[in-house]
Amino acid sequence: MKINRIAAFGALSALALNTQAQNKQPNIIIINADDLGYGDVSCNGATAVATPNVDRIAQDGIRLTNFHTTSATSTPSRFSLLTGKYAWRVKGTGVAPGDAAMIVTPQMQTLPDMMKRAGYTTGAIGKWHLGLGAERGKQNWNGEITPGLKDIGFDYSYIMAATGDRVPCVYIENGRVDNLDPNDPIEVSYARPFEGEPTGKKNPEMLKMHPSHGHDQALINGISRIGYMKGGKKALWVDEEIADVITNKAVKFIEDNAQHPFFLYFATNDIHVPRAPHARFVGKSGMGPRGDAILSFDWSVGEILRTLDEKGLAENTIVLITSDNGPVVDDGYFDQAWEKLGAHQPWGIYRGGKYSAFEGGTRVLGVMRWKGKIKPQSETNALLSQIDLFATLAQVVGEDLGAQEAPDSQNQLKAFTGKDKKGRDFLVEDAYTRTITMGDWKYIRPSKGAYRSNNYVRTELGNLKKPQLFNLKNDPSERYNVADKYPKRVKAMEAKLKAIETQQL
Repeated sequence: MKINRIAAFGALSALALNTQAQNKQPNIIIINADDLGYGDVSCNGATAVATPNVDRIAQDGIRLTNFHTTSATSTPSRFSLLTGKYAWRVKGTGVAPGDAAMIVTPQMQTLPDMMKRAGYTTGAIGKWHLGLGAERGKQNWNGEITPGLKDIGFDYSYIMAATGDRVPCVYIENGRVDNLDPNDPIEVSYARPFEGEPTGKKNPEMLKMHPSHGHDQALINGISRIGYMKGGKKALWVDEEIADVITNKAVKFIEDNAQHPFFLYFATNDIHVPRAPHARFVGKSGMGPRGDAILSFDWSVGEILRTLDEKGLAENTIVLITSDNGPVVDDGYFDQAWEKLGAHQPWGIYRGGKYSAFEGGTRVLGVMRWKGKIKPQSETNALLSQIDLFATLAQVVGEDLGAQEAPDSQNQLKAFTGKDKKGRDFLVEDAYTRTITMGDWKYIRPSKGAYRSNNYVRTELGNLKKPQLFNLKNDPSERYNVADKYPKRVKAMEAKLKAIETQQL
């Protein structure tokens, strides 16, 4: 009997390729929304708005119901995710101004650095808000802005320097302002306005969206911002197109790197203020611009998933979707967010929101898909933090961490994949005061800060001059402070918190 050697070789080659595909390191995509609440997505119980693409990841993978940021505001939570270190250990990691110097500096060890060691191509696309350049206010917006993201491990970057409500309102690609006309240089100031340039305060007749508090300085695209800017007219973004622009860049990054392992940090602008979703989403949610921006975010997720499917990458790509902090309804602009909220609860059953020490400030969306490793339609209440992504992904890609690398991050791979139901022993969070969660118990340290934010934001900040203790199992909404009933537990948790704070790293 003759053997068809060509057919046999072909079969063996196909088997080898299949084996290679199975053994190939997984691609990794972190999608980090902005100000999206735990209760803003339908897989977490929202009924007023539908998020089918986010829900698809929950259906295909695991829903992390006890997943947290390290802070209730943007800059410090992003810092911790990318460094594996609590932001409060490093000075200058509060909410960054638009002209901040780099907060994640080249001297630090970062998540993208680790991924590069493991052979990954790395990319950061979307909102940055972690500073650029070596010195505040001294960036060269008309040349190469250095140091930049390439100096902390990202091979490719296409970012917004800060946030949508802060100047400069331009995209920066690999350290240079995209589409900049050299004959129209950019100037940025957070100290004084530029003569002849309109502002929201002086030219309200030019506004298409009016500020509720603050946000009345540089007027760009009919929206006034924080800070002043002139020049760079050709490079200015159009708010209604931001989601399309950065999503298309993320799609292209995936397409360009489909043949080798990649790590993508995709930080959307939605649903941060000013909310100006594309016309195809306007009016579709019934909740005004905030609800429409949620639909825009879900569309961005869908474009990523569609690309993975088309490129045959879905089977070997980890996708994690989360948010940088809890929700805020009015964060600086009149956009009918409160008026059209109706029965929708962006924070779900939890108390507080962005800026708050209560659960609503830091308990965020967490859904993760890793086909073949995570059972579909899984759910876990294991205590987990974004800070753990560094050490966990190091385990995924087979990288050992140095003694000083990601010091506060824990390898929680078993918990992320649903195999360990407990997760962390403790969780520290920061929101103008500091908290620690241990098992079912959460302690909020006494604080002299305001109890509630202004009348527009309306967030309960969680500050009291006396200790607060909550049993999250029996009281997930943190309505009953039982600190007086359990003084020994309060003392022990404060001692544990102090021990973590004074830990020598």
